Amino acid sequence: MCLRLVVSLMVGLGLSVPVLAQEKKKDEALEPIPVVVLDRKDPVTWEKDIEPILSDKCAYCHSGKIVEGRFDMGTFEGLMKGGKRGPAIVPGKSAESLLIKLAGKTMKPVMPPESEDPLTPQELALLKLWIDQGAKGPTGAIVKKREVKLERLPESVAPVVAVAVSPDKSAIAAGRGNRIHVYDAGSGSHIRTLTHPDLQDESGKPLGIAHLDIVQALAFSHDGRLLASGAFQEVLIWDVHTGLPVHRLTGFADRVVALDFSRDGKYLATGGGTPTEDGEIKIFDVSSGQLVVEIPHGHSDTVFGVRFSPDGTRLATCGADKFVKAWHVPSGRFLKAFEGHTHHVMDVGWKADGRILVSCGADENIKVWDFDKGEQVRSFRGHSRQVTRLTFIGNRPEIATVGGDAGVKFFNVDNGGNFRNFGGNNDFLYAVGISPDGTLLAVGGQEGLVRVYNGTNGQLLKTLEAPKKP
Repeated sequence: MCLRLVVSLMVGLGLSVPVLAQEKKKDEALEPIPVVVLDRKDPVTWEKDIEPILSDKCAYCHSGKIVEGRFDMGTFEGLMKGGKRGPAIVPGKSAESLLIKLAGKTMKPVMPPESEDPLTPQELALLKLWIDQGAKGPTGAIVKKREVKLERLPESVAPVVAVAVSPDKSAIAAGRGNRIHVYDAGSGSHIRTLTHPDLQDESGKPLGIAHLDIVQALAFSHDGRLLASGAFQEVLIWDVHTGLPVHRLTGFADRVVALDFSRDGKYLATGGGTPTEDGEIKIFDVSSGQLVVEIPHGHSDTVFGVRFSPDGTRLATCGADKFVKAWHVPSGRFLKAFEGHTHHVMDVGWKADGRILVSCGADENIKVWDFDKGEQVRSFRGHSRQVTRLTFIGNRPEIATVGGDAGVKFFNVDNGGNFRNFGGNNDFLYAVGISPDGTLLAVGGQEGLVRVYNGTNGQLLKTLEAPKKP
């Protein structure tokens, strides 16, 4: 667990904070951040220059549910108000501003803490210049985000970004481009293509597609009756037996790239968000399709993975901000954060006992976390490129993974051992699905194919292609 999280949790619980390594070095000389002079003529602005710096380097410990030192830096108003030490900024006088002294490492305690990434000399110079120019706040002239109108996706764009295996092993669903194809898992024959009846061309003819954009995520409910699909700004919940949509969930800022049903079938969690701007986490009531809770700013970048704990009381999430986090269900209350990946965290899962979390990332690492202790148990590598997805194999301490190296692998998370590999893929893999008993494995990727394996011995059983047009 990172140093700042330990401190914030202890402060929140009203516990005394022990003498930490940084405080032990209080007599040592500080190493101030080098001073640079910016060759800049135009004014420094809050929206473009300052807010991104504070969001990246300060917001984790000073915004939302964690506000150390009663200093909320998540808004301009909170920043100017200051914290328990008083005002942090003296407009027009950067040299007298507490924020500059702490962030520039000329005064203790330094901010961010020594365990975190400090401001760069350029970032510090921008802050100084902004304060010297009067520390002006938002202008109100923020450019409204451009509304995105999707055009019809070319049929040639057909990667398999999402796959799912039904719990009873009767069916395999594949998101190929903007279509969802459902196959008989035993024979490999095409059963149906899920199509939204409202999606029509200019003449009113059905387009025969599920979404306008690429299908980013698929998930079967644990009773196998429902299938959820995520795409740009929407999620559809389908009746598996009729092939018709039951609910259409909207209100998303961008792509929905992660889905998970709670084991009791009551909730559906979604993950996504606008890249580099915010990570969206939402939980919906499955029966009604109504939003139960939205976790604002749960991650500072796109959320790539969501997974309910086996008992359904917690939700694990991960994202491009390099964090794994856990939240209470259904309140959305923050529980813990796990830090250690050095690149995007692409997926996350729970061991059957609900005490161990496993994550994988673009840093090619698979990490195992002790939830109660908030600590990393082990880290191991098994792919030569990013690990894009993982899924636990039933109640076993084993996971299936796929990666950008076209690899498909089984690992034991208790010891990090790689005990089975699956061949035959020739390009980047995005998706993996597996039956609860581990005997049926399906993977998909850039080739536009779904390969189905015997999970017990690694044998390639069949390759599922797009159905031929009548």
